[in-house]
Amino acid sequence: MSSLNDKVAMRHMDMYMEQEEKYAEAVMSDTERLQSKLQSEMASRLAFELSTPPLRWGPWLYYRRVEEGKQYLVLCRRLVSLNEEFISHKSPAAGFDFTSGKKIEQKLLDYNQEAERFGGYAYEELSEVSPDHKFLAYTMYDKDNDYFTLSVRNLNSGALCSKPQAVRVSNIAWAKDGQALIYVVTDQNKRPYQIYCSIIGSTDEDALLLEESNENVYVNIRHTKDFHFVCVHTFSTTSSKVFLINAADPFSGLTLIWECEGLAHCIVEHHEGFLYLFTDAAKEGQEADNHYLLRCPVDASFPSRTWESVFIDDQGLVVEDVDFCKTHMALILREGRTYRLCSVSLPLPAGKGVVHLKELHPHFLPLPKYVSQIVPGPNYDYYSSTMRFAISSPVMPDAVVDYDLSYGKWNIIQQQNMLRERTRILYGTASSATISLNAKSGESVNELKSDSDNLWNDLSEFYSCEQYDVPSHDGISVPLTIIYSPKYKKENQNPGLLHGHGAYGELLDKRWRSELKSLLDRGWVVAFADVRGGGGGGKKWHHDGRRTKKLNSIKDFISCARFLIEKEIVKEHKLAGWGYSAGGLLVAAAINCCPDLFRAVVLEVPFLDATNTLLYPILPLIAADYEEFGYPGDIDDFHAIRNYSPYDNIQKDVLYPAVLVTSSFNTR
Repeated sequence: MSSLNDKVAMRHMDMYMEQEEKYAEAVMSDTERLQSKLQSEMASRLAFELSTPPLRWGPWLYYRRVEEGKQYLVLCRRLVSLNEEFISHKSPAAGFDFTSGKKIEQKLLDYNQEAERFGGYAYEELSEVSPDHKFLAYTMYDKDNDYFTLSVRNLNSGALCSKPQAVRVSNIAWAKDGQALIYVVTDQNKRPYQIYCSIIGSTDEDALLLEESNENVYVNIRHTKDFHFVCVHTFSTTSSKVFLINAADPFSGLTLIWECEGLAHCIVEHHEGFLYLFTDAAKEGQEADNHYLLRCPVDASFPSRTWESVFIDDQGLVVEDVDFCKTHMALILREGRTYRLCSVSLPLPAGKGVVHLKELHPHFLPLPKYVSQIVPGPNYDYYSSTMRFAISSPVMPDAVVDYDLSYGKWNIIQQQNMLRERTRILYGTASSATISLNAKSGESVNELKSDSDNLWNDLSEFYSCEQYDVPSHDGISVPLTIIYSPKYKKENQNPGLLHGHGAYGELLDKRWRSELKSLLDRGWVVAFADVRGGGGGGKKWHHDGRRTKKLNSIKDFISCARFLIEKEIVKEHKLAGWGYSAGGLLVAAAINCCPDLFRAVVLEVPFLDATNTLLYPILPLIAADYEEFGYPGDIDDFHAIRNYSPYDNIQKDVLYPAVLVTSSFNTR
């Protein structure tokens, strides 16, 4: 498999893969009727959205829609003022009508045409409309060269601009009100290391603003939401720095505003003369377990610049994310396992210094039950007080929700309705509810008791969600979430599926999946193990499941599996495991340790040959991969890798569960 350039070897590889596929088909041949039935069931529930929910930015509504008979979407926009006649306020609400409204539509980018440019394949990584709405900068994947190509399109004429047309681009940000584009280029090992600035319409060569020669340092850029600054983040495992570029004069140089030891996540925003920094950097020499928010005046000079905390530390309340508009700050909070969403009016009171959140009179916004994740939407429009969020739950299809932070309105913009088997896009409809802006600052309004309850397509009436704390091998409690149908659940009779990931500090994906309904309605219990190494428990939770401590995440997963069987939630010998990518490593290592604990496992694009991959990377690995799984040059890390690497620890003469491995064979 490593001989990517050897055509004879690749032909042998193709033949081998065909044999593997025929073997899998033969083993599963007696389930063909069941597979067909399940496939039909699952396909009937797929949400075929013909249009994404339109996103308002200034005078425009931007959206992507299906082009009839074509494989790829089309990026479009229309003026808000012209769209009013195509909004239905009748009952039941029809919402966004992109079909009859096509006469007012402007087609910006047809990805079917992009596929013709890039060998029949269209995959976009970055897409940014300029703040003056005149240009679109975007990057498309060139599969033949395994890199992303940057293009800029004039939105008035539809023509491609002659420059910039760069390759190996990893980041883009607009400057000079849309007259200039700043972009980052990677080296041959996919390390972002150069920053260029291109003046749109100019014949001058793009100017190099920064080149990072240290092979261990990576470069990232993003613009502040008001487009006043472009922030440059340079980082390695040993240090992090943040610089500002004045967007009005991108050639005026980089100004250092922040630096710290160690690898730190840093997001900078600007609001009316103040810079806000959301970071997880060490505090006073002590490692911070979670992110926190700092601010300082924008005109302060370095190194005398003093950053002060916005909120007093509250051990029980973690700020998971923050978003800004001109009038409000939105905060995603977590109390234990409970997620909350609130807004705070801006600007913050002058002269107050660091405060408790409740002193700023936050307005808590309504959420459904059992929220597992809240993700901010693009929210491009800095001057709008309406913010969009995607709300996820194990017992509710994902909801895209617009919250108007000034007037207390909220509206579910898009959500699949599993009961009526359709997806609704309700942009501009009257089906909204009002947030009580008089809720006391400590009072949660997550579970609204009003007529608006039925706005959430919540399935908790049909499927139960339960949460447990499972003691692991060292006494640490591991969060375990299970969902099941009370109608079909029988004590100690149910088969079960246990899902885990546990890597990179990433939150385990516990969203509702329509395909799981086929299991739940047949009496299956679906469980999610939030093992160490993953997210949701702070930096220590992540670090306690990586490198030399990777065995913790594997033992956490095994403990959750045993808990399900011992508590008779799942019948013995009827438990399956499921993991993808790094989660595939977790599940595979678990069956090496306890092959008799599982009846079957599904491994999707799994990371299985950790020792060889880390020792002899055929494709470039980044620092984060070694920080996660270990540096084989470090003797302690090497022994840890050998201990958990699934491919190196397959037991001899032991009966293993049935294992289905799915992957794809390409250059990645």
